[in-house]
Amino acid sequence: MGQKAATTSLRAGLRKSILTSLIIGLAVVIAISLFSDLRAVGNDLLTFDWVLLPLILIGTVINYWLRWLKWDYYLRYLKLDRDIDRSTSGLIFTAGLVMSVTPGKMGEVLKSFLLRQRNGTPISRSAPIVLAERLTDGIAMLLLMGLGLTLYPPARPLFVILVLLTIIGIMIVQRQTLALAIIRMIARLPLGQRLAPRLETIYTTTAQLLHWRILLISTMISVISWGFECLAFFWVLMGVGSIPSWLLLLQATFIFAASTLFGLVSFLPGGLGASEVSSVGLLLALVGLSASAATTATIVIRFCTLWFGVLLGVVALAWLNRYPGTLREQEDLASLSDASEVL
Repeated sequence: MGQKAATTSLRAGLRKSILTSLIIGLAVVIAISLFSDLRAVGNDLLTFDWVLLPLILIGTVINYWLRWLKWDYYLRYLKLDRDIDRSTSGLIFTAGLVMSVTPGKMGEVLKSFLLRQRNGTPISRSAPIVLAERLTDGIAMLLLMGLGLTLYPPARPLFVILVLLTIIGIMIVQRQTLALAIIRMIARLPLGQRLAPRLETIYTTTAQLLHWRILLISTMISVISWGFECLAFFWVLMGVGSIPSWLLLLQATFIFAASTLFGLVSFLPGGLGASEVSSVGLLLALVGLSASAATTATIVIRFCTLWFGVLLGVVALAWLNRYPGTLREQEDLASLSDASEVL
C-alpha cells in the first residue's frame, strides 16, 4: 500500500466512524424526543435561553484546554515531545477529539498515530497516554459524582464498585511483579504470544504515568477540567428554565458526572444512548424537570460537549493534513492497527 492509498484508507475509516456515530446519535435523539413528546421538545428548544450558549461553550473549551495541558504534561514527562512545539501538541490533541465517538474513546489513539507521523515515537510508547487520560478522567468523574451521591442513593453500589475496580487496577499496575506475571499468563493463551510483547511495552509506560505523584497531578487537572463541563450543564439547566441555586449546581454536577460515567462504562461509541438515557432519567428523578425539558437539556449539553468537540477535531485534523509528517504512512497505519487491537 502506497502513501496515498494509506492516507485514503485512514480518511475513509475516520469518515465511516464519524458517519456511523452521527447516525446512532441522531437515532438516540429521535428516540428520546419521541418518548418525551417530539413537539414539546421542539418548543423547548425554541424557547431555550440561547444567550447562555457562549457561556456553555466557554466551559467546554476550558475543559478541552485543561485536558490538553494534561496531554502535553504527559508528553514532556515521558520525553516524547521531540520536534513537537506547543501549537502542534495542541493540534494533535484537538484532532484526537474527532474520535470521541468511539467505544470508551479509545479511538483517541489517533493522537499517537499523529505523533508518530511527526517525530517517530512508537505508538506502543505513546498509546498508554490515552489509557492514563481515560483513567484520570474516570477518577475525576467518580470524585465529582461523589459530591452529590446523597442525592441519588441507588447510585451508591455502582460508585463503590467503580472505586474498588479503579483502586485494584492501579495497584496491579504499580506492582510490577504481579503485572508481569499476568502478562506471562496472557502469553500462554491463544494469540497471547503476539499480544504479550506489546502489552509489556504498554505496561512499562503506563506504570510511569500511574506513579502516585503523576497520578495526583493529572487527576487534579481532570477534576477541574470536567468541573467546567458540569458548570456548563448547570447553565444548560438554567437555559430550560431552572432557577439557579447551589442545589441545582450540585445536581448538575452529579447528573453530568454520573451520565458520563454510564456512557464510558457502556463502551458504546461516545456513550451514545447510555449517557442520554441516564441523563434524562436523572433529570426527571432529581431536578423534577418535565420529560421534554430534560430531553432538551440533554440534547443541548451533548451537542456542546460531544459533537462540538468532534467538529473541532475535524478542523484540527484538516489543519494537520496540510503539513503531513515525513514518515511512511503505511508503517504508521500498521502500528495504529496494532495499537487499536491491544486497546
